Amino acid sequence: MPAIFLSHGAPPLVDSAQWVAELARWSANLPRPTAILVVSAHWESAPLTIGATETGTPLVYDFGGFPRRFYEVTYRSPGAPDLARQVAALMPDGEPVHHQPNRGLDHGAYVPLTVMYPDADIPVLQMSMPTLDPVRLLDLGRRLQPLREQGVLIVGSGFATHGLPFLRDPSPDAVAPGWSAEFDAWTAERLAAGDVDALIDFRAQAPGMPYAHPTIEHFAPLFVTLGASSNPEQIADQVIDGFWMGLAKRSIQVA
Repeated sequence: MPAIFLSHGAPPLVDSAQWVAELARWSANLPRPTAILVVSAHWESAPLTIGATETGTPLVYDFGGFPRRFYEVTYRSPGAPDLARQVAALMPDGEPVHHQPNRGLDHGAYVPLTVMYPDADIPVLQMSMPTLDPVRLLDLGRRLQPLREQGVLIVGSGFATHGLPFLRDPSPDAVAPGWSAEFDAWTAERLAAGDVDALIDFRAQAPGMPYAHPTIEHFAPLFVTLGASSNPEQIADQVIDGFWMGLAKRSIQVA
């Protein structure tokens, strides 16, 4: 099973016919997962914490100011208790793993899944990002890599640029600001070159910083995905590109 990093967007991104078509086409071309493991930009918690494993745990509507319909979305995917046990077993000896059984999927997980797997018939587990350090997240991805052999789809869910405070035009079709376009182009080049070292040092090397990521939690899940690759320095398949509200949607798949 490949591992993926996707730019998940805010809930209204499901109103973008283009994004919906891109995600639906992507999932249709993937092998059917036995389970899905999501690391979302919207859950930072140390030590590593595993979310709900029971079917029907309420979603986390971790956003505000949107129309009521976005708070009425449901996604009753099966729980994944066996996967939760496997994830915990893959962590280093002596490193604590917490469990938060009442923590349902947040919008970084369920929003793209409602498009990619709308039948909600595949077990889904969400785990926290225990750090924002790219090197440590690469190592976390490496530890998760064996799950891919069992058909588990590992999903890093973030956004390729996320400079919300610096957007001047909030319309969906806004022209990308220079800092967003420049950061995205640099990221595409580094991914195409398999230059993981440069990506690790993106805060110092990438143009458009710190505007593209005034906080880095939306870029950080990329490193879990790269770590889960069989070879992080291989050329990633850049499945989705372009912009929404001027933010880069670049999303990748690694073997």
